[in-house]
Amino acid sequence: MTKITEHIRNANGKPIFSIEVIPPIKGDNLKNLLDNIEPLMEFKPPFIDVTYHREEYIERPMPDGTIKRIITRKRPGTVGICSAIMHRFTVDPVPHVLCGGFTRDETEDFLIDLHYLGIDNVLVLRGDPAKPFNTFKPKDNGYSYASELVEQVVNMNHGSYLHEGETALAPSNFCIGVAAYPEKHLEAIDFETDMQYLKHKVEKGADYIVTQMFFDNQKYFDFVDKCRSMGITIPIIPGLKPLSTRKQLSVLPRIFHLDLPEDLVKSVEACESDAQAREAGIEWCIQQCRELVAGGAPVLHFYTMGKSDNIMKVAGAIF
Repeated sequence: MTKITEHIRNANGKPIFSIEVIPPIKGDNLKNLLDNIEPLMEFKPPFIDVTYHREEYIERPMPDGTIKRIITRKRPGTVGICSAIMHRFTVDPVPHVLCGGFTRDETEDFLIDLHYLGIDNVLVLRGDPAKPFNTFKPKDNGYSYASELVEQVVNMNHGSYLHEGETALAPSNFCIGVAAYPEKHLEAIDFETDMQYLKHKVEKGADYIVTQMFFDNQKYFDFVDKCRSMGITIPIIPGLKPLSTRKQLSVLPRIFHLDLPEDLVKSVEACESDAQAREAGIEWCIQQCRELVAGGAPVLHFYTMGKSDNIMKVAGAIF
């Protein structure tokens, strides 16, 4: 398997197409996901991200009047999906590894399984709070920050495991990605503080950065300039998503805490149907991609949200 940083170097300045996919909801099967990926293989993605979704809590009233909290997992299967992608499409899977929902030992077990399968790339994230809660709380003996998780992966890359002491074990070989927010993480006090957290993750050993989705390219270019001025020199991959419905004008800013450019809002609001809004979103994303390529973005990374038809149109215009 090839590391993400190697894929970028091997591209010799040409933009790379990549995607992120979501595991199917519990009870669904792998076939639908792979069928959605299949058409996008036309654009030769060298790697595909696979998200991980932590446990959720359901509260149910009991006959005695008490509330029972039930743990459920709606989207299982990240490791299995990564293995299927690797063998069916011969591309590198990039599983997401979370702080949330894992102890340090469970994290090590997860990484050992990935290493055993020959998966050499991971995207390390703190993760969201467990639903329905609004505040992130680590599991006992877990991590509160992605930088701590980066450090554990780096230690494994050096052959240092949690409970083996001085025993020499085979090192892993993970290429470590981390997330960043051109418009600031919603929980950060301010943008400067958020950037210091990012720099800390890089100093701990991150190899590349993937951004949250954005719709204003200037946010990305300003973010890259800020990183470079702080001495962050690793590749910075822009995350993209074509807007697909009029409702997303309000949903996306609320969920992802981002700004939508006025021209995009006016264009979508003028549409008489979601079909027209979808085309407007595709056209906006195409223009975004052209400008990002001209500006030197190493990869165009698309959040598919389980769909491929609009990504097909964007990629067809660019690659």
